[in-house]
Amino acid sequence: MPNNETPEFKIGNLPIYGDLILAPMDGITDKPFRSLCRKLGSAISVTEFINALDVLTHHHRYHHRLAFDPAQRPLSLQFLGDHAEQILDAAWQIVPKIQPDIIDINLGCQSKNVTSRGAGAALLKTPEKIAKIFRLMTDAFDQPITGKIRLGWNDDNLNYLHVAKIIQDNGGAMVAVHGRTRRQAYRGDARWAPIREVKQALTIPVIGNGDVRTVADIERIKAQTGCDGVMIGRAAVGNPWIFSRLDREQVPPELVHQTIIQHFKQMLEFYGERGVITFRKYLKAYLKPYALPRETLLELLKSKEPEFVRSRVADILTPQ
Repeated sequence: MPNNETPEFKIGNLPIYGDLILAPMDGITDKPFRSLCRKLGSAISVTEFINALDVLTHHHRYHHRLAFDPAQRPLSLQFLGDHAEQILDAAWQIVPKIQPDIIDINLGCQSKNVTSRGAGAALLKTPEKIAKIFRLMTDAFDQPITGKIRLGWNDDNLNYLHVAKIIQDNGGAMVAVHGRTRRQAYRGDARWAPIREVKQALTIPVIGNGDVRTVADIERIKAQTGCDGVMIGRAAVGNPWIFSRLDREQVPPELVHQTIIQHFKQMLEFYGERGVITFRKYLKAYLKPYALPRETLLELLKSKEPEFVRSRVADILTPQ
């Protein structure tokens, strides 16, 4: 970024140039997709969560999650775990090698596989564990430590303000708040008023997240909450151009075609043959606005042949 550009905010001493951030999503925000969104304007690249237990048991599956391009910086390395000591030990193994700009703690994942072991959003039920995690991590590393939270476990336990203050009081440098509870998962409407409460109560940056689907939503959540930045998740899968402040209907078919081909190429380079299958979820989202016949879409999504995919996408998106 140009030196004369004014940062939107700082995470610790790290200047952040831009107010839109791609939210970390398991199985979605891999190296190719993070690269694409960073080029389009996402201000920070956050990895998929790194399971502390995978690191400590030397499981191979986390290595792909660590891959990144230097152009993705500032890079935020997100850890998932249920014990402070395990997260710390895992971080000591990885952080010196990767040298991330930020270390993030996952306090919001609602998946049953994660919460059943006390990690992700389940940590919201044990604020004392959150305090210990941030205390240990901020003492151990020079990088700023951040956290992504939900409003609470359920509507009877809305402890977002308490948790956010704990993060700040134990050295945390930023909090991202998803305006739903764990029980809601991704159902119902996100509540933005609690994000405003957190912003007013803290001195560290607060990022708003939840139900941001359009450029107008970006401006609305900022106006209603005063948040320092906006985190965008599911809406970015079909419209990564939102980081350039473009709504999906503003993106011409030629640019959609160009982006699909570029993204597909990176997926094949990163995953090899498996990239064709892994790309399907993105391709389906890219093509959703075109209301393709079901048979056409299924034929495309079932194909394992890269050339067939490229050819059919060209037929769909290239003006006749």
